[in-house]
Amino acid sequence: MAAMEAESAMMTLESLPTDPLLLILSFLDYRDLINCCYVSRRLSQLSSHDPLWRRHCKKYWLISEEEKTQKNQCWKSLFIDTYSDVGRYIDHYAAIKKAWDDLKKYLEPRCPRMVLSLKEGAREEDLDAVEAQIGCKLPDDYRCSYRIHNGQKLVVPGLLGSMALSNHYRSEDLLDVDTAAGGFQQRQGLKYCLPLTFCIHTGLSQYIAVEAAEGRNKNEVFYQCPDQMARDPAAIDMFIIGATFTDWFTSYVRNVVSGGFPIIRDQIFRYVHDPECVATTGDITVSVSTSFLPELSSVHPPHYFFTYRIRIEMSKDALPEKACQLDSRYWRITNAKGDVEEVQGPGVVGEFPIISPGRVYEYTSCTTFSTTSGYMEGYYTFHFLYFKDKIFNVAIPRFHMACPTFRVSIARLVS
Repeated sequence: MAAMEAESAMMTLESLPTDPLLLILSFLDYRDLINCCYVSRRLSQLSSHDPLWRRHCKKYWLISEEEKTQKNQCWKSLFIDTYSDVGRYIDHYAAIKKAWDDLKKYLEPRCPRMVLSLKEGAREEDLDAVEAQIGCKLPDDYRCSYRIHNGQKLVVPGLLGSMALSNHYRSEDLLDVDTAAGGFQQRQGLKYCLPLTFCIHTGLSQYIAVEAAEGRNKNEVFYQCPDQMARDPAAIDMFIIGATFTDWFTSYVRNVVSGGFPIIRDQIFRYVHDPECVATTGDITVSVSTSFLPELSSVHPPHYFFTYRIRIEMSKDALPEKACQLDSRYWRITNAKGDVEEVQGPGVVGEFPIISPGRVYEYTSCTTFSTTSGYMEGYYTFHFLYFKDKIFNVAIPRFHMACPTFRVSIARLVS
């Protein structure tokens, strides 16, 4: 009798109230939510409750309320339809899509032509055809990005940033997948490497290793650096700029949308500014940003080329009689070994700029190190325009430069 009473007292799944069950289901991932459909008719009905799928649509596909309204679909059908299209990329899609959305939103008012140069996304069959052509699988995060935008038209300026120094100019386009496949490397030194970018001025590319080979890790992104002293032409060192496509692309986008890379004349310049690298002397503030140029550098022989951009600004609240002119510069340059070089000379880049309240003067110059890092500091000497015999020094903050991590060519290591 007691056993019968206990059995009658037990609650079955069918008798449990709906609201607590829906609350429990709301904590499940989409995979578990789908599996619930196969447990019982009750759970199948509950797991189809549309608000449960709202969180998954937003988390994995970044579908907004506005998009849902425009498509006139329920959340569950939106999730399923999107999954049927790009489901293989579910672990990458949100990060890649957010990066693309953030980049376009930031660039549209600032570099509209650059946004217009982007191509529509590639089809799955297009990417499959490229894999068949090169005989290698493309990384899923790379494929995911190219489903959203298949690179850009070969235009200047390029989406992946520019650099200008004297008569040297570089602007890198994001290659579409077909053009990239045409540059796929099977030669020694760059075996199984696919170009991601291309600069029509320098021929420079950033590469991704689609297979682990010749000392490279699979999915690593890098700039190639030929060994200028090796007898073997396959001796190519690498300046590594990303562990994966996602790492490479999202970190670039973060630098752009945060304002870390300045927009100058409708193009992105890949200068890095340390917020602490600022010095103020009286009414004049000097700030510095730097960039490493792999195309002008080498590991062997050790020659690391850096460019720096200096901004000199006088406060708008300064008195008019504080207007002044730069006469000379002094630099103290120190490499990683502690070797010091001092440089002094008239003006900057052949100019003697005048600074007045609210005015800004910017210029670009360069330096090289035989070590992988170093730093510079110094001062400018100015004279007042209204008191020509009165001179004063303005501090230049210490700024550090370091090349990316690099890997020495395996061809040199075994020779």
